[in-house]
Amino acid sequence: MSSDSQPHKTPTVFRTALRGLKRIHEGKVRDIYAVDAETMLIVTTDRLSAFDVVLPDPIPEKGRVLNEISNFWFGRTGHIVPNHLTDRPLESIVKDADERALLKGRTAIVRRLSALPIEAVVRGYLIGSGWKDYQRSGSVCGIALPSGLKQAERLPTPLFTPATKAAMGEHDENISYAEVVGLMGAELAARVRDTAIALYNFAAEHARNRGIIIADTKFEFGVTTAGQLTLIDEVLTPDSSRFWPADTYRVGTSPPSFDKQFVRDYLETLDWNKKAPGPRLPQDVIERTSENYREALARLTGPA
Repeated sequence: MSSDSQPHKTPTVFRTALRGLKRIHEGKVRDIYAVDAETMLIVTTDRLSAFDVVLPDPIPEKGRVLNEISNFWFGRTGHIVPNHLTDRPLESIVKDADERALLKGRTAIVRRLSALPIEAVVRGYLIGSGWKDYQRSGSVCGIALPSGLKQAERLPTPLFTPATKAAMGEHDENISYAEVVGLMGAELAARVRDTAIALYNFAAEHARNRGIIIADTKFEFGVTTAGQLTLIDEVLTPDSSRFWPADTYRVGTSPPSFDKQFVRDYLETLDWNKKAPGPRLPQDVIERTSENYREALARLTGPA
């Protein structure tokens, strides 16, 4: 576990090694520890991944911001779907005061569930791989769209475009809705699709009233032993979504964003093959990215 000496509101954490808890998974951003048979501790670090490669430089306050945004949405979407959060305090699990100080604001104590094997992607605007797909085929992930749509244009209705969950360092692959039905059955597939779209519509309206367009996002779901669909992982953060400032949005161009697109754009200027190890980031890129994340938090959670 590491921290720097700069005067950030929270210590910068790249990787954790908690004493007394078994780490069961290290993702691109999150370290997950077993608490007991029913519960896990998720630590959101300041790691940043781009093109599925974890970069060597952390982004100060990123983990705290992601955790706070997820908790914000978890607290406001219970009328749509239950989520994996518990009410257990961190003090009941991490006894060491120094460790708790490093973890402050970046942990979630959650129920262990059976995670579904897909990313539930919802697209509200024509951008990214969806725009490339449309230019090539007139459709997005096999869903036919009207002709003549422009880059970044709002879609007639949000699209559910699921993807497989890739292993670390590999790319998610888009799959058809029929493939989702094959993976989990028609009834559960329909619940996932309808819940994901309902979450997107609810969040998009909230964000729009605060000057943010949610162009697209991805959700992850699990099921309880009783089969109850449950929202897990992170929710509607700058890492899992494309956030655009509404005041600079223009159809026909790729808008600036509050997510890590700023880092991707920088990386595209380098002679890098998009394979590990990733390149170091200049200090101004690190600081600008941290500012983007904090701005998204302030806008989403502030008054309309």
